[in-house]
Amino acid sequence: MYHVDIRNTGEYVFNVKSKDYELVIDTKGNGITPPDALLASLGSCIGVYLRKYAEGTKLDLPEFSIRVDGELSKEAPVCFRKIDIMIDLKGAHYDERRLKAIHEFVKNCPVHNTLENAPEVEIKIE
Repeated sequence: MYHVDIRNTGEYVFNVKSKDYELVIDTKGNGITPPDALLASLGSCIGVYLRKYAEGTKLDLPEFSIRVDGELSKEAPVCFRKIDIMIDLKGAHYDERRLKAIHEFVKNCPVHNTLENAPEVEIKIE
């Protein structure tokens, strides 16, 4: 099971702790925002699966980058209506069969699958 703790000590700054790591979420510009964190999670998860694919198939892929753009709706409920992901293989060239295999493999990322399958989210207040 995954678990994170989020603590707010005032204003719009949130300290997030996961295992032994911490990060700051800040909607006022001094940290990553919650929507940016969601996009970062999606892109990083896809990156993990791309690296797993490369290692598992012995594919020479020294580096790559991923750009994730999300567009929030202007009407309620405010949410991402569209998310675009661009994987830059940094000049590495593969045939269509290989690119299709990579594409299908990275879609197995659990964050992508979660967004695709609209999980049940339960909010309780103590």
